[in-house]
Amino acid sequence: MDSLQKICDENQKSKNNIQSYSCDVTDSAQCESVVGQVVAEHGQVDVLVNVAGGTGPVGVPAWETTPEAFDEIVRLNMAGCFHMMRAVLPSMIARKYGKIVNVGGTFGMHGRAGRMAYSASKWGLRGITKSTAIEAGPHNINVNIVAPGMVDGPRFRTKVMPGMAAARGLTEDEVIAEHAAEYALRRISQAQDVANACLFLASDVSRQITGVDLPVDGGWAAL
Repeated sequence: MDSLQKICDENQKSKNNIQSYSCDVTDSAQCESVVGQVVAEHGQVDVLVNVAGGTGPVGVPAWETTPEAFDEIVRLNMAGCFHMMRAVLPSMIARKYGKIVNVGGTFGMHGRAGRMAYSASKWGLRGITKSTAIEAGPHNINVNIVAPGMVDGPRFRTKVMPGMAAARGLTEDEVIAEHAAEYALRRISQAQDVANACLFLASDVSRQITGVDLPVDGGWAAL
């Protein structure tokens, strides 16, 4: 919530009207409530970008993954998106317009050792997205996935990298170099790369695109 408020404060200085609302996306009632508040105050929801998510166990094989850890990441990464989609779709259907962008991950397109629970949640999100795209298409609603690979930033540096490095007996720099070497472009994505893809799918430039997985990973999952 603090990071959202920071964005609001920064944009108010440039006279952009940005407001923040908060809810627990794993709680369907809270999702419905916050969407109802937005619709009551602004009349409509044109675009939903589901970006809330977590990493789950890192460097842990399937047989050592606890049921609790598995349930937690699936509930956040799959049910969180479902709850928000379910909350906004009625108003989008009523207006015959809407853009939904779910942020998945390339491990939901390509298996990865040590990330089973996370991969499961992102594979499941693909099914949710594609089925909803078929159902919502007749109502002029586009539903797509942006699938980032590794994205450099605080989450990558503090949550993902330490666990991977420790599990494999490597330094963090060595793990980063290994990841970069796997990609055709030989570089790890930046947050802006993912934001640009979301903006594309949220705009009318992509009006004829729905149900797709768009990997933003420098060339790994799709090659």
